[in-house]
Amino acid sequence: MTEQFNQPTRETSEELSFAELFEMEENNRVVAVGDVAMGTIIGSVDDYLLVDVGDKAESYIAKSEFRLDDGEEINIGDTFEVFVERRKEEGGLLLSREKAIAIKVWERIAEIQEADGTIPGRIENRVKGGMSVDIGVPAFLPYSQIDLRPVKDLDALIGQSMDFKILKFNKKRNNVVISRRAILEEERNKLREEMRSKLEEGQIIRGAITNITDYGLFIDMGGMDGLCHITDLSWGRVSHPAKLYKVGEELEVKVLKYDRENDRVSLGVKQLRDDPWTTVVERYPVKTTTKGRVVSITDYGVFVELEEGVEGLIHVSEMTWSKKPRHPSKMVSVGDTVEVMVLNIETETKRISLGMKQLQPNPWDLVTDNYPVGSVIEGKIKNITDFGVFIGIEEGIDGLIHVSDLSWTERIKHPSEKFAKGETIQAVVLKIDKENERFSLGIKQLVPDPWQAAYNNYPSGTVVEGEITNVTDFGVFVKLEEGIEGLVHVSELSKDKVKTPVGMYQVGDVLKAIVINVSAKDRKIGLSVKTLEGDDEEAAVEKFKKAEKVASENSPSTFGDLLKAAAEGNDSADNQ
Repeated sequence: MTEQFNQPTRETSEELSFAELFEMEENNRVVAVGDVAMGTIIGSVDDYLLVDVGDKAESYIAKSEFRLDDGEEINIGDTFEVFVERRKEEGGLLLSREKAIAIKVWERIAEIQEADGTIPGRIENRVKGGMSVDIGVPAFLPYSQIDLRPVKDLDALIGQSMDFKILKFNKKRNNVVISRRAILEEERNKLREEMRSKLEEGQIIRGAITNITDYGLFIDMGGMDGLCHITDLSWGRVSHPAKLYKVGEELEVKVLKYDRENDRVSLGVKQLRDDPWTTVVERYPVKTTTKGRVVSITDYGVFVELEEGVEGLIHVSEMTWSKKPRHPSKMVSVGDTVEVMVLNIETETKRISLGMKQLQPNPWDLVTDNYPVGSVIEGKIKNITDFGVFIGIEEGIDGLIHVSDLSWTERIKHPSEKFAKGETIQAVVLKIDKENERFSLGIKQLVPDPWQAAYNNYPSGTVVEGEITNVTDFGVFVKLEEGIEGLVHVSELSKDKVKTPVGMYQVGDVLKAIVINVSAKDRKIGLSVKTLEGDDEEAAVEKFKKAEKVASENSPSTFGDLLKAAAEGNDSADNQ
C-alpha cells in the first residue's frame, strides 16, 4: 500500500504531520470513492473481469454485472463506466458496474421527467396491480397505465419493448412509476386535432372496432371514437352486434352526423349500400311467390327475411286454411326456408304481408264435392265440448256433431259420457256451409228415427203397458220400448184431482195407459190412465175415439187442448 504513495524526502517527512502526508497522498490519486469512473478491461479470470481505472490498482468485477445483448462479447480494451464503492484495506478498489449503470439511469430518469420525455423499457413480468418493466432499474407499470382501454391478455405483453412516460420516482426508495397510456393519449390528441379539421358528414372512413355493446359499435377513426348504432349496422334485423363483428376488426363506415361542440360522431354501415326498400315493389310484386328464411317466431305470426334488410310477416291466419291454426312454432322453426306469396306491400311503413296457405288449395273449395250431404265419413275425435263433438275430416277441416245429433232417444248430458278424444267414429254429412266454413255431422242419422216408427206403432187410442222410468210433479214417464217413452200428465192420472204423482208411483212400477196423442216431430206420446178407469179397455178406447172426434171437429191446436177434449169426452160418455 505504501509503495503506491509518492515517497517524500527525509527532511519533508520530519517537517510534515501524518494528516498532511495523507492529504498529499489522496490528492495524487486518480479516482475517489463515490465517483463514476471510466474503466478499461485488461484481463479475465473465470467469471470475473479485471478492470483498470488508472488508479495504480486493478479490480475485479463479476461478468454478471455487465448487461449484454444476446451474442455480444466483452473484449480486452473495452471501456465501461464503473462505480468506486470503497478502497480495500488490503489495497485496491471495490468497483461495481451495476451501481454505475443505476446512477446513470437515475440521472437520466430525472432528466427525462424534467424534459417530459420518454424512456425505453422492456416488460418483464406481472406483479400485483400491474407489470414490472426494466428501464435500467425496475419500474412499476400500473394496469390503468398500460393502454387507453383495459387489456384482456396481459401475458401477451411480457417480453415486449416500448417507450414509457415517467409519472414519478423516488431514488431513495428505488421506486419508479411509468405510463404507456400517457404516450398513447398524446398521440391520440394529435390525431384528434387532425381528425377535427378534416372530418365531415357523409365522409367514408375506415376504422377499428374498440368496443361492442348491446346498442352498437364504438369505432376508432384515428384519434376519435364514433358510435355506429345497432340500427345503422344493417338494413336487416340485428339481434346483437357481437354476432356480426369482433373487437379489433376493421371496417368502412359513413359519417352520418358530427357534433363538433361535444365531439360526438354518429356512424353507419348500412348507409354504404342503397336502401333495398326503394325497389322492393318492383322486385316483389303482389301475388308473386318467393322464398325466404324464418328469422323470428311470435304468437301472432312468423317474420321471414326475403333478403338483407327486407322482412315480411306471415300472420298466423295466413299460414294454414284451418280456422283454428296451431302455434306458428309448431309449423316452422327459426332458420327454415319457406316458400311464400306476397300479399301486400306498404313501402312507407316498410311492411310486407306474406302468406303460406295461398300456395295450397283451399280445402273448402273441394269439400262439397268430396263430402256430399248424406254421405258417411269416418274420422278421429279431436275435441269434446258440452255442446258437441269435433271430428277431424282432413287438414284444415273439422266437422261438428251437435249433442242433439248424437242419439234419437238417449238423453245425453255431456258427450264425454259416450265418446273419448282420439276415438274413431262414423257420422253422416248433414250440412256444409262453405262461406262460414262449417261442417255439420250427425251420428243418430246412421240409423232410422225410432219415432217415425212410433208414430205408426202407437196411434191414438192404443192401450199400452210399460215400466215407469221417472216420476215428476207434472207427470209420470212410461217406457214403451227402447228409446220410446210416453208421458202421463198429472191431469191424466186419475178422475180425482191429483196435485203430484210423487209418492203415488215408484220408478219400476208397471202402468197401463191409453195413447191420447203422438207426435213424431215433437217426439212426444201423450198417455192417459184416467180414461181407462171404471171401464174395460174396449169401452175406454171407444170413449176416447168419440172424444177424439169431438176434439178434431173443434180443431184443438195443442197437446193440452187434446187432453182437455179427451177429458170432456170422457165426462160426456160417463153422463150418457
